Amino acid sequence: MSHRLEILTNAEMASVDKAAVSIFGVPSLTLMENAGRAVADSAETMVSGGARIVVICGPGNNGGDGFVAARLLKERGYDVALASLVRPAHLTGDAAAMGARWTGEVSDCDHAFLDASAFQTADLVIDAIFGAGLSRDFDNDTATLVRAVNAHVAPVLSVDVPSGVNGTTGQALVDAIQAENTVTFFRLKPGHLLFPGRRLCGRVTLADISIPDAVLESSPPKTFVNAPELWADVFPNPATMAHKYTRGHAVVVSGRSHATGAARLAAQAALRAGSGLVTVASPRSAVLVNAMHLTAIMLEGFERPDGLRDVISDPRRNAILIGPGCGVGADTRQMVSHVLAGQAAVVLDADALTSFADEPDAVFQMIKLRGGQAATVMTPHDGEFGRLFGSNQSAPSDSKLERAREAARVCGAVVVLKGPDTVIAAPDGRAAINNNAQPWLATAGSGDVLAGIITGLMAQHMGAWQAASAGVWLHGEAATEFGPGLIAEDLPELLPQVLKTFARILFAD
Repeated sequence: MSHRLEILTNAEMASVDKAAVSIFGVPSLTLMENAGRAVADSAETMVSGGARIVVICGPGNNGGDGFVAARLLKERGYDVALASLVRPAHLTGDAAAMGARWTGEVSDCDHAFLDASAFQTADLVIDAIFGAGLSRDFDNDTATLVRAVNAHVAPVLSVDVPSGVNGTTGQALVDAIQAENTVTFFRLKPGHLLFPGRRLCGRVTLADISIPDAVLESSPPKTFVNAPELWADVFPNPATMAHKYTRGHAVVVSGRSHATGAARLAAQAALRAGSGLVTVASPRSAVLVNAMHLTAIMLEGFERPDGLRDVISDPRRNAILIGPGCGVGADTRQMVSHVLAGQAAVVLDADALTSFADEPDAVFQMIKLRGGQAATVMTPHDGEFGRLFGSNQSAPSDSKLERAREAARVCGAVVVLKGPDTVIAAPDGRAAINNNAQPWLATAGSGDVLAGIITGLMAQHMGAWQAASAGVWLHGEAATEFGPGLIAEDLPELLPQVLKTFARILFAD
């Protein structure tokens, strides 16, 4: 696994900084100097030589990084103006030491500074006001300063996170800085990937500031960027002697005759994801409708709801998706209970989730009774998530990451909390944050395709959390491959190209 995949909260990053100094002997001033140098290096990529750069420093270590960047940029020949929320004499710790090394003028962050030529004609503004752990609103003067920065035509480079963004949750104050680029250090924070923080950060550069990777060995992180390195070692790679039966048999439960399209989308996605066989389990009233559209995908009719037990009784049918187009109500609840009573891997989506909105503990109990060997994945969007977990949440409501993680713990399933910043959380605390989703995925049927991809990967015996993470990533890559104008029917047909590109890297000798 790439060591750059780990994500650290504000508290975890503070522990890392402390360990780098106390255990590995890296001087804290060296860390700050390196951080400031990384900011200066990034600034040089944004403006031409000799440009006017305004650096605005806050009272803490974020401000200390800003003093370093200002000094180095001035030494490199840039026209640097520096303003600080507090006078250098009132700084403490490493920030005070770096403030003392700045030999230029320090302006107050007042109206006179905002009206001055140095600010008004700046080619770049460096935001080193507040770091990732800001937990209070701006005071009136700081809010005025931030609004002026956002109104300025010059691009903004933020240090660690844009001021006003919480690095752990991604939530932001109303007047948070909108950066074009952000430089952060050692590892990403959740706020770099979760909205609205991700939007406010702009392009994020992750800089090495000489913190040893070994600081993570005693307490390995459980949060990761969702990328192929996270699950590549268990991604299905068919052996030379493989045949369709060794590649798994996925079952997708169809809705009634007027609601069959979702199941077919999911079934096609499961087949394209590599499942050796896929069967659409269709209510008898919908068999003819489904038969008109299916070729490589098999079809089996049943009488709802109890007839589903016979369809899924064959142990070779080892992964089942239920929910898309099934309808909300008692029939679907009964079919879910049949599915969860077996040992096949299960994906619960759409109506399979909403059908339990009034009794979520019932489905949670069924999942937990399956035991650890029977994998279950839930794929809710925000509305479905709220209906299922609203009264079962002790996690902070402003942290999408922690809400998903707590939901997985409560229900015993892997939870895929969908959105532009999808979080994939496992009951054991592992979580991945996805960052390759495209806005054109917001189209009818897109979620059905995602559920089908995950089901197809689980049919090939991929673990639930890894299959869900891989499915979300492949879904995003397929959308990127197509571009604007995407509709759900396009997604399964794009998977071969995505998998071809991925396999060329993954399975190279």
